[in-house]
Amino acid sequence: MTTAPQTDRGAPKRRLRHAVAAVLLGTTMLAGTAVVSIPPHAVAAPIATQGQSLSPLQSLAPLAERVSPAVVTISASHPAKSEGAAMRRLPFPPGSPFDDFFRQFGQPGDQPNQDQPDEDGPPAGGATSLGSGFIIDGAGYVVTNNHVIDGGKDITVTLNDGTELPATLVGRDAKTDLALLKVKADKDLPHLEFGDSDGTRVGDWVVAIGNPFGLGGTVTAGVVSARGRNINAGPYDDFIQTDAAINRGNSGGPMFNMNGEVIGINTAIYSPSGGSVGIGFAIPSNLAKHVVADLKAHGSVERGWLGVRIQPVTPDLAESLGLDKARGALVAEVTPDSPAAKAGLRLGDVVTGFDGKPVDSARDLSRRVADTTAGSEAKIDVLRKGKPATLTTRIEKQADEQRVAAADSGPDQAAHPALQGLKLAALTPELRAQLGLERGTKGVVVLGVSKAGAQPVKPGDLIEAVGDEPVATPAELAHKVAEAGKEGRKAVLLLVNRQGAESFVALKLVHA
Repeated sequence: MTTAPQTDRGAPKRRLRHAVAAVLLGTTMLAGTAVVSIPPHAVAAPIATQGQSLSPLQSLAPLAERVSPAVVTISASHPAKSEGAAMRRLPFPPGSPFDDFFRQFGQPGDQPNQDQPDEDGPPAGGATSLGSGFIIDGAGYVVTNNHVIDGGKDITVTLNDGTELPATLVGRDAKTDLALLKVKADKDLPHLEFGDSDGTRVGDWVVAIGNPFGLGGTVTAGVVSARGRNINAGPYDDFIQTDAAINRGNSGGPMFNMNGEVIGINTAIYSPSGGSVGIGFAIPSNLAKHVVADLKAHGSVERGWLGVRIQPVTPDLAESLGLDKARGALVAEVTPDSPAAKAGLRLGDVVTGFDGKPVDSARDLSRRVADTTAGSEAKIDVLRKGKPATLTTRIEKQADEQRVAAADSGPDQAAHPALQGLKLAALTPELRAQLGLERGTKGVVVLGVSKAGAQPVKPGDLIEAVGDEPVATPAELAHKVAEAGKEGRKAVLLLVNRQGAESFVALKLVHA
């Protein structure tokens, strides 16, 4: 009969508790990474080009053996942090249920220092963050997440064979959470190639390799669960979701397709416990390789600037715009003297394509503009009053304070019985001063609503236009809404100024 292993009954409970904490919580202990011999041909050419695509029914061992030598562990020391700063979270609104569950992993200061374990938070002397990364060039360029090294110093890259190399920061980009490091070695280092993430399909097999909880090289596998995920981590969210096990310390590590190409950089997880529950997110390679190329060439990222504020097209807005479905990016503001203004973009235009590529959402436009080289021309496909048009613009370089094509979520577009329940008034000098509006602003002020939260407008809003036709009095507003009703439209588009920010809302119409 087999006897279960017994613990040392004489060992102090506190020591056992700290030992368990060191494993489960991931202290700054840098566990030895698995040593894998590097075949001679691994140095001569990018690893991803060797061998053939594997069938998902075969063992993943050959793939793991080929790519593991180019996957590294990254550590960086950080100053002492308060207990509250130990876990950095994705920017969800306070009180949101996701505020407690959606977390980034591998954060600076995430784990207590092993030399001075402390149950109550990071040690007084500082902390060391552990993350993952991968080599993309035999000369020693290493890709990782920005949040792994952000604010850190004495960055160290540990190779698969245990070799520790000091690293310098080439550049980083907080908006995409990517960073590029450089190490010097006495030999050409094994390296990986980026694959085409756009060719990745939901259901494709993927492999993740990294340094979870400081344990060293760890291989996990799963499938692509979804694409194009927006988790509110930044303005260019386009994450690949996977069920491959990803944990704290996997940050910055590669996600591979079955050809051994990097199609994602593991960055975030959804978890109620801080550990993997099968919902992880990776930055797609087609986004990352442009950012990495800029960081390598300039040390920073150069993005294109169009000069518009946009918002998603909701089903209600689509009805009011005469669209067959909710698609595109609705222009809510055009910056004067911007590339958008020079191209002739107007309020109410729906951008459906940019530079020959479709724009299905507001985020699509933001990413497409950002990826466009400053000084180059681009075609913009728009729907204006239901009719297609094509405009030409010359993209400019985005300054730090500029927005590429800022996407707003827009106010709620709940159902509303035409203008019933709204208390309206023309904008007087007194109301203009009370609302803090600029001189010359015109529109109809919403003084009150009968059912708070049930209408697309609220007290203090200024209705400036119906579609692209300005209104200055409640009578003009009622007339425009009535005209839309006679045309059989189910909703009408209102341009609303809310505390200085303009956006479109869809007002449901009532039909007898």
